[in-house]
Amino acid sequence: MTDQKDPKPAFRRRVREGLYNVRSFLVHGRYQTGQWDYSHHVIPPLSSSVTYRLDSAERGAMGFEGFAAHEHREPGQQPVYIYDRLDEPTRAMLEDHLAMAEGGEIAICFSTGMAAIAAAFGVLTRVGQHFVAHQTLYGCTYSLLTSWLPRFGVEGSYVDLTDLEALDRSIRPETRVVYFETPTNPTLEIIDIAAVCAVVKKHNAHREQADRIHVVVDNTFASPAQQRPLEHGADLVVASLTKNIGGFGTDMGGAVIGSLKYETDLILYRKDFGGALAPKTAWPILVYGLPTLDLRLGRQAKTARRVADFLAEHPRVAKVHYPGREDFPWRAAAERQMRNFDGDFAPGIMIYFELAGDPEQRFERGRALVNDIAANAYTLTLAVSLGQLRTLIEMPSAMTHSVLPAEVQCGGGIDPGGIRLSIGIEDAHDIIRDLDEALGKLS
Repeated sequence: MTDQKDPKPAFRRRVREGLYNVRSFLVHGRYQTGQWDYSHHVIPPLSSSVTYRLDSAERGAMGFEGFAAHEHREPGQQPVYIYDRLDEPTRAMLEDHLAMAEGGEIAICFSTGMAAIAAAFGVLTRVGQHFVAHQTLYGCTYSLLTSWLPRFGVEGSYVDLTDLEALDRSIRPETRVVYFETPTNPTLEIIDIAAVCAVVKKHNAHREQADRIHVVVDNTFASPAQQRPLEHGADLVVASLTKNIGGFGTDMGGAVIGSLKYETDLILYRKDFGGALAPKTAWPILVYGLPTLDLRLGRQAKTARRVADFLAEHPRVAKVHYPGREDFPWRAAAERQMRNFDGDFAPGIMIYFELAGDPEQRFERGRALVNDIAANAYTLTLAVSLGQLRTLIEMPSAMTHSVLPAEVQCGGGIDPGGIRLSIGIEDAHDIIRDLDEALGKLS
C-alpha cells in the first residue's frame, strides 16, 4: 500500500485536454492507482485473494464504513479491502479504465453482461414501476424483461424507439427506464440516443428527482471505441465484456458505467445478489482486451465494409444492413453517434443480411448456408457471441433470438433466414471466398 496521492485527476485532465489519447491510456493506465500501487510493474499484477488480512477490528470497521461510500474516504485514500465480492484491486483497475473509455465517472463490473443488465434494472426500478424498451432486443435480454421482471412487479412496453412519437406516447407516470441497444441485435437498427434523451428530458422536467426516467443503453455492439452513449445524454451504459472489449473469446464479463451517484446502489446490488467479476477474469480483459480494442475494431471494421459490399452485390442476397454503407437506412444517425476516439465515423464490425426468396425459402436457405459453412468454411465459424478475433456467423431466428415468439421476431424486423456476421481479423479475401462458395451452393 502507498500513501502517495492518487494521480487520477491529473490523468483524466490530460486525456480530456487532448494531451494523451484515450487509446494510449488504455494501454498504459496510470502506473500508480488509488486501487493499488504497482508503479514498478510494466503489466498490472493479478490479485488472487478472496479475503484480506485485517490488522485490527478498527481497520475492519473502517473498511466496511468506506465500502460503497466514497464520501467516507479522503482524496487519494485507498480502500480497505475486506472480501472479493465487495471490492478488490484487479477488478477495480479494470473498472477505472472502463469508466475512462466510456467517458463515465464510475464502472461496476459483473460476471456477465446479463448480470450487468439485471443490475441496472435492479437499482432503477421497483414494484409497480414501468419501463419502455425497444421492440428488438437480444434474446436473453427479452427473456429477462418478459419472464423475470414481471415477477418482481415491474412491467414493460415494447415500442419502436426510432419513432419518437411512439416513445412519447408510451411513457407513463410510473415509467422509470427507457432501455435499448444501438446498433440493435441483430438487425443493426440505430436508435438516435440524443433524440431519445430529449424526449425523456421533456418528461423529466415535470418530475421530482426520485421519479425521473433513466436512459440505459446497451453499447455491446459498438463498444466505447466506436460509440460512447454517455456523451449523447444517456444515464447508464451496460455492456457485455465478453464481446468486443474482451475480444479474444476466453472470458465472460459485464459492466455498468455512469456517474458517481449510481455507484453505491450498483456496488450494494452486486454484493447482495452476487455476480461479481472474478479478478482472474478481470485481468486478461484489463491487460489484453482493452489495450487492443481500438486496434482490433479498426482493422475489423475495414474488413466488414468490404464483406458488406460483396454481399450487397451477390444475387442470392436480398438485403444487407451495415452502418458503413450509403444505403443503410439509419446512416445519418449512425454517423452522428458512432465515432471512434479521434471523432471519425466508426460503423462497426457487425453485418446482418437477408437472403432472397419468400419467408419459407429464406429460412431454408439460411439454414443451408450456415450448415454448409459449419462443415466446409475455414475463416467462418458457426457460433454465437461476437466481437472475437474469429469471424462468427449465426442465424438469429433459430439461435440467439429463438426465445422471441415469431410475431415478436417479425415485429422487430428479424427475418426468418436472416444471417448475423461478426467480422474477425482474418484476411478479407478469405472471408469473402468462404461466403461466396457457400452462397453459390444455395438452390
